[in-house]
Amino acid sequence: MHTLFYFIISIGVLISFHEFGHFWVARRAGVKVLRFSVGFGKVLWSYRKNPEATEYVLSAIPLGGYVKMVDEREGEVKQEDLAFAFNRQSVLARTAIVAAGPVFNLALAVILFWSVLVIGETGIKPILGAIAQGTLAAQAGFVEGDEIIAVNDKPTPTWTEAISAIIASGLDGEQEVGVKVKGLDGGNAVRTIKVAESDVETPDILYERLGFKPWSPKLKPIIGKVLPDSAALAAGLRSNDLVISADGIAIKDWMQWVDYVKTHPGVAINLLVERDGVQVPLVITPKSVQVAQDNQTEQKPEGKIGASVYVPEELIKSISVEYSLSPLDAIPVAIQTTYHYCTTTLKVMGKMLIGRASVQNLSGPISIAQFAGQSASMGFVPFIKYMALLSVSLGVLNLVPVPVLDGGHLLFFAIEGIKGSPVSEKIQLFFQQIGIALLVSLMVLAMVLDVQRLFH
Repeated sequence: MHTLFYFIISIGVLISFHEFGHFWVARRAGVKVLRFSVGFGKVLWSYRKNPEATEYVLSAIPLGGYVKMVDEREGEVKQEDLAFAFNRQSVLARTAIVAAGPVFNLALAVILFWSVLVIGETGIKPILGAIAQGTLAAQAGFVEGDEIIAVNDKPTPTWTEAISAIIASGLDGEQEVGVKVKGLDGGNAVRTIKVAESDVETPDILYERLGFKPWSPKLKPIIGKVLPDSAALAAGLRSNDLVISADGIAIKDWMQWVDYVKTHPGVAINLLVERDGVQVPLVITPKSVQVAQDNQTEQKPEGKIGASVYVPEELIKSISVEYSLSPLDAIPVAIQTTYHYCTTTLKVMGKMLIGRASVQNLSGPISIAQFAGQSASMGFVPFIKYMALLSVSLGVLNLVPVPVLDGGHLLFFAIEGIKGSPVSEKIQLFFQQIGIALLVSLMVLAMVLDVQRLFH
């Protein structure tokens, strides 16, 4: 219900903004609007001030919306309304009305990114942990303790910003990504990541090839939070318990304890913990969980106990960073960010069309809903960023020149402007049928990928 609620909220806002773009420009261009609908299907709520006014509608299926205008191609039009019909407007007016939806989505993305920058966000510093041999990071000369300052001259104050910028640059087709770092000695250096075409099939693959892991301090094996219905709770573990030994083996730090649990799925472990200065023996049996391996095709069982580590407040403060901009300084950054995601989206779509990028980059409604729920769980700012990214995707997708999408209508208008007469309805209908077939195929593929992700 949490996921569904935030999915409906996000989709509803983005669709409303998109359709409002069409509605607002249509009214300004002198076109009569009969209905403004958010959603499809059964009407749940409607309002009309008078019989000649626009009807505002909320429908049952929140996966789209529409603005119904007076149009001779869609039915008989009263004599007094002919001057206000969409089809009788100039090519320029019709182009503005159709383009307004995607443009409003991109404008909304700028506003949302601006809001995030002004509100500010807290993240962990982009300090690198151990670098595995054979990774792109190792080849570029990164070492443990390097703090990423900027990627291609763009400041990256948090871990999320740094990794996102590197992955986005790789997906953008850049073969060399310049990363400015601050070393343990305090000096700055620029390391160049060389990205091959085979590295950027999907963002996940690129992330694995990069080999970046956040720096993790050695923590004492002290239990933090114990999850309900977990092996830890069943065994009697409590918050602040210090793990001393497991099956007689001394446990010196948290990661040693994690590794020991992983290798004992479904196997009883004789545990000795210190609680309030007293040593307490316990027996814990980690639950067996199937976990995908690096090749993503095989799975193996791993032990999980359902408990987190206790992290001292001082340590959290030492590796945390707050990042925000003034309202004025945030404007160009928000525009630049929106433009960057627009171009990256278009390039990835182009690569998928020619087979140079995996279709795994596609997300259907199930994945989008999951992202909505996850981002909302993380807080207000992550949810706003999610909505900004989704608004960019909606705007860019609708500008693709495929019939039935806004971009398809814009293509027909461009042809009309060049040849001086409208494209025949027969030809438009033919290409719209092709467009519908393409969109349905794309939706089915996205749904199949979503279901596969659910069961993987």
